[in-house]
Amino acid sequence: MTLWELLLLFVVGVASGFLNVMAGGGSALTMPLLIFLGQTSAEANGTLRVAIIIQNISSVSSFRRLGVHEFKRSLAYTAWAMPGAIAGAVAGVTVADETFQKILGGVMIASIFSLFMKNPAEDTLSKQPKRSWLIYPVMLVIGFYGGFIQISVGFLFMIALFHIEKLNLIYVNMHKVTVVLMYMVPVVAVYAWTGNVDWVLGLLLGVGSAVGGWWAAHASIKKGEKLIRAVLVVAIIIMAAKLFGVY
Repeated sequence: MTLWELLLLFVVGVASGFLNVMAGGGSALTMPLLIFLGQTSAEANGTLRVAIIIQNISSVSSFRRLGVHEFKRSLAYTAWAMPGAIAGAVAGVTVADETFQKILGGVMIASIFSLFMKNPAEDTLSKQPKRSWLIYPVMLVIGFYGGFIQISVGFLFMIALFHIEKLNLIYVNMHKVTVVLMYMVPVVAVYAWTGNVDWVLGLLLGVGSAVGGWWAAHASIKKGEKLIRAVLVVAIIIMAAKLFGVY
């Protein structure tokens, strides 16, 4: 691998880590890069998850140092998301996803409007404005998608936690990265078992992702929800364009 390729991995990793923590969709940057560097789609799908683990370790640590954490609640979400994620990973090494990605593109565009609906908890840092049993089966479904494709799964977590649990977006981001970190460990094991992980590329990409995740965790606390919303809208538009084959 050349010096330019190493630099490209780092820069794209930073951008991906920042985007994943602030909104979601960062994998839409890393997967094309890994394919460009010679990986198959399945290998890219597995390899980018190594970087996501590294990135989310950095992000979870940053949120915790900044006093934004609620581990028991994150663990409850993970208990439902993880079985779905493992099943999705098994499907992800064998099943094509082109049609599903196009459907997801429509969902992403629709989610832009929902983000600007009034949330009664959006002006506070309340960690428990509402509890709903509906969030748990939704976590199972989102977990399956995360294990299967991963691209834009952050959007789905944000929409679910924001609208079902009525969580403030800062806490939505914290729970999102915590849940993804925990379910990603067995998912990576599935991809590795089937020979679809390049550990060297994943670790190199992860260095940049950790920097981007750390940066985003601090930015989301200091700048608040206006910055998160702005980044999320831009990310949704870019991601939807990719899913529809615009670029």
